[in-house]
Amino acid sequence: MKLVHISDIHLTVPGERMGGLNPHRRFAQALDDVRAHHGDATRIIITGDLAHWGEPAAYAALQSALGNLRCPVRLLIGNHDSRANFLTAFPAHPKDPNGFINYAETVEGTRLIYLDTTSPRTHAGHFCAARRTWLAGELEASTRARIFMHHNAMPIGLPAEDKIALVAEDRAPLADLLTAYRARIDYIHFGHVHAPVHGTYCGISFASVRSTGNQSLPDLSEQDLLQGAPMAPSYSVIIARDNTTTIHEIPFAWDGPIFTAGTAWDDWAKPVAAE
Repeated sequence: MKLVHISDIHLTVPGERMGGLNPHRRFAQALDDVRAHHGDATRIIITGDLAHWGEPAAYAALQSALGNLRCPVRLLIGNHDSRANFLTAFPAHPKDPNGFINYAETVEGTRLIYLDTTSPRTHAGHFCAARRTWLAGELEASTRARIFMHHNAMPIGLPAEDKIALVAEDRAPLADLLTAYRARIDYIHFGHVHAPVHGTYCGISFASVRSTGNQSLPDLSEQDLLQGAPMAPSYSVIIARDNTTTIHEIPFAWDGPIFTAGTAWDDWAKPVAAE
């Protein structure tokens, strides 16, 4: 199973910039790269912050951008999104019985579970009791699962970033739930932090992915201010096979020279100066 993981595209009203960049151009570059190199993907999964200000025109632009992709796309919302405006643009999108954009599907024997971790007017993540009950039902019915979400469920050691991770009152009960079912969960994938972060939580491996726009500058001492810059973007390709997961970080905006070399020993020999 090959999954393309894209996150934090932050689309605006077309023509408006975000963080000094054109987010529509960056997203188009990412999708063009996926079409060119990963047309065999099983799913493209975009883990939230689809729109920067949650505006209807941004979601309309997203609809248009996704119109000619060969594989199914799965959408999650993030803290910059408007749940109401998203559902107006995508009225047939699945929801759980409480109206949250939680849904799941089984692909090649794995339950892919997509979570809604947003709450109005806050950048921190939330996953209330109703959402946890829904997730518990999914995990109970699964033998193998892989979770996708926007917010990081765990602190990642960046004080400013951790202020907008999943809130502590939801983090602890979610951790209990994840621990109870960790033997069934292959991986947790998320966005939100605009940087690649890898580790384990509740005995489960996790990985985040860069934004297609601005990237975070990890600062392990800064307490309050998020720091970012228009550094090189990327998306991830997740290859899940049997009991293994391999994640490749794919840069897509580089337009400079590319060098090639063979793999034989002599291909890397030091050149001999001409006499």
